[in-house]
Amino acid sequence: MKAVILAAGEGTRMRPLTRNRPKVMLPIGNRPLLQHVIEQVKNAGVDHVILVIGYHGDTIMEHFGEGERFGIKIDYVIQEERLGTAHAIGTARTLIDERFLVLNGDVMVTTAQVRTLLERDEVAVMAALEVEDASQFGVLEVDGGLVVRLLEKPEKPPTNLANAGIYVFEPEVFGGIVRTPLSTRKEYEITWTIQDMIDSGIHVGYQILSGTWQDVGRPWELLDANSEFLKTIHTNIKGDIEDDVHIHGPVIIETGARVRSGAYIEGPVIIGPDCDIGPNCYIRPSTSLGRGVRIGNAVEVKNSIIMDRTHIGHLSYVGDSVIGTGCNFGAGTKVANLRHDGGNIKIMVNGKRIDSGRRKLGTIMGDNVHTGINSMLNVGSVIEPGSNIQPGVFVRDYYPHE
Repeated sequence: MKAVILAAGEGTRMRPLTRNRPKVMLPIGNRPLLQHVIEQVKNAGVDHVILVIGYHGDTIMEHFGEGERFGIKIDYVIQEERLGTAHAIGTARTLIDERFLVLNGDVMVTTAQVRTLLERDEVAVMAALEVEDASQFGVLEVDGGLVVRLLEKPEKPPTNLANAGIYVFEPEVFGGIVRTPLSTRKEYEITWTIQDMIDSGIHVGYQILSGTWQDVGRPWELLDANSEFLKTIHTNIKGDIEDDVHIHGPVIIETGARVRSGAYIEGPVIIGPDCDIGPNCYIRPSTSLGRGVRIGNAVEVKNSIIMDRTHIGHLSYVGDSVIGTGCNFGAGTKVANLRHDGGNIKIMVNGKRIDSGRRKLGTIMGDNVHTGINSMLNVGSVIEPGSNIQPGVFVRDYYPHE
């Protein structure tokens, strides 16, 4: 079984985290999001993956290679221009000669969900989600076990079934892709291709997904996905643990990591290779620390993703945050993660300040940021890569690289 995984986009809503990498390479539990997707489809019976790459595609190829390390064959096709989902799928045409799976590289799916989809036998099969407000999604209108019409964010949805963006196709879909016109968004949409197939009398089935399904499109959804994944881990301590370290709950400590006396770690937590933790620090649940992270004396970190080689200096606090690679927190840097009035936190996404829907959200920090001592980062602050924040500065909303 082959799978085409779409991984060509930047993920602009994830900026500044995607300034130096594609969204699919952002870490969930210290592994790229795309790696989780590949592992799940492999477990469902896929033995050959075609990755459609574009933006910073070299980082994807460098990590995955030809797939030997992951027990699966991987080929690559490059989508030079991002012209929509139908166009992306069409780039894989020369590598497909059998029924195949299509999904996005930024959606956390489970093996069970993929297997249920593969059990259907129609020419095309769509995955569907039952949602409360279908007017915010692409919606499936169905009759029996078949899809009869697709609607994009209708005011009065005919069903509560949202398009989950996972498909199974026979190779004849490529003929439909060739006939697909540009949409009003100036893209070649696979939903238009599917509607044309339906109108031509081709049966299109659907399968309602059960269990956890996460579309990781915005920074706080990265935190949600990380938290969900960490619920699945089991304690595995391979690093060096000094006396008087307290570990509670499931905690992974990788080879080469050192945890110093007085550290208190409350799982689920992953501490990556070559980390240096403590002394006298507090690592709270749902935290992932990447390779070579340094957590100083009397530091507290909670529900956060800290990427490789970042150093958080003594007497600092980080909560509900995503911190890029190679950052350095001066002593006493504090991240606020709860509004004084308890309201939802707003955050800059693609130049617009939007409601995250979360009461707790700290900072979203790009790579290689340095903060001076006693810096203060307000709730929902977004900091561009390479920024140098002076001592005692209060960062509100957005901090550009100067």
